[in-house]
Amino acid sequence: MKITHALLMGLVAVFAGLMIMVQTDSGAMNVSGDTRNLAELRQDLMEQKERRQELYDQIEESKAVLDQLVSEDDVEDLLFHVQESLREDAGFTEMTGEGVIIEIDLHFDETYVGGGVTHIPPYLLRLLINELNIQGARHIAIDRQRIVSSTAIREVEGRTLINGQWISYFPIQIQVLTDRPDDLRYAMLASNARDLFQYENMSFTAEVAEEITLPAYHQLPRIRYMEVVQEE
Repeated sequence: MKITHALLMGLVAVFAGLMIMVQTDSGAMNVSGDTRNLAELRQDLMEQKERRQELYDQIEESKAVLDQLVSEDDVEDLLFHVQESLREDAGFTEMTGEGVIIEIDLHFDETYVGGGVTHIPPYLLRLLINELNIQGARHIAIDRQRIVSSTAIREVEGRTLINGQWISYFPIQIQVLTDRPDDLRYAMLASNARDLFQYENMSFTAEVAEEITLPAYHQLPRIRYMEVVQEE
């Protein structure tokens, strides 16, 4: 009973915190004296939309778990399922399901006079991830690298790293699990992200797949702003 009460209090605290974050997030979008260019503003707006949707989803999940804890007799079984659900959401388990496979490749027309293209710029991958999340992606892997909340996408010496690993040369495959594969495919083929890839001389195709298996995220998560508290 003591554990159940503590869990209830913890979930209430999480729920309250998420509500505060939504309010703070809403108020943070109006920034005066902004000097960013159009591409940066578009990416920032998509990130804000994605973040807000994540917060609303987390609020609904927390409310559902709280309701179950109040009415559930077998708390340990419920906590086990909650833990497994959290592991899936965090990307620590291999996931299989229907979805969309996007392939990025080089594409030059006869008028191209520029230099060679060796990699996908990180800003384009971030833009693509944000667009996919807005359109209903549940899980994403780029070149077999699972995308999680702590994923770092960087450019080093003219090459792109994801999760500290070099991504392959073209073509690059992006695997996406979603509950609405047809809708996501059509949305991505009509998206600004596709236009930007084509502007960078890259082709962008998307096909629905009945079954896709995404690898788990295998790196140790970096935990900040948290410390162990000894029970008295």
